[in-house]
Amino acid sequence: MSEELRLLVRSELGAVSKVHAECFPVDPWSVRDFMELLAIRGASGHLVASSEAGITAFILDLIGPDDAEILTIGVAPAARRRGLARVLIADLMKRARHKGARRLLLEVAADNHGAIALYNSVGFVLLGERPGYYRLPSGKADALIFGVSLARTAEQS
Repeated sequence: MSEELRLLVRSELGAVSKVHAECFPVDPWSVRDFMELLAIRGASGHLVASSEAGITAFILDLIGPDDAEILTIGVAPAARRRGLARVLIADLMKRARHKGARRLLLEVAADNHGAIALYNSVGFVLLGERPGYYRLPSGKADALIFGVSLARTAEQS
């Protein structure tokens, strides 16, 4: 199966919203939520898709003059553990550096151990937390705030 990383187009928002609901069933985003976020200056969406499987992973991000942020990222359950989130994050880091951002930020639920391990493995460090930020079926979870420097290293120059 040949997968492609590309820019999200408006006609795909329904499919992305469905994948988001698979990833975040307690608080899924609607097509309208995605449209409103993508209308913000500096926001964009990218995805991984194939003709066989359709959309398997997505990222929505916001790149500003100093900081970039992952607004949401998800990988369809059937496509997990194949490095798709890592590909999306690496692409965002490259795009953000190119636009002059110095740091990439994100928030993740404190109980999302798989995502936290991924973020740590690509250089993110814990910066802080927001108590009780995420709704869960069992109550609430803290949001952990992570960041990574986008300063160029010698091998990236």
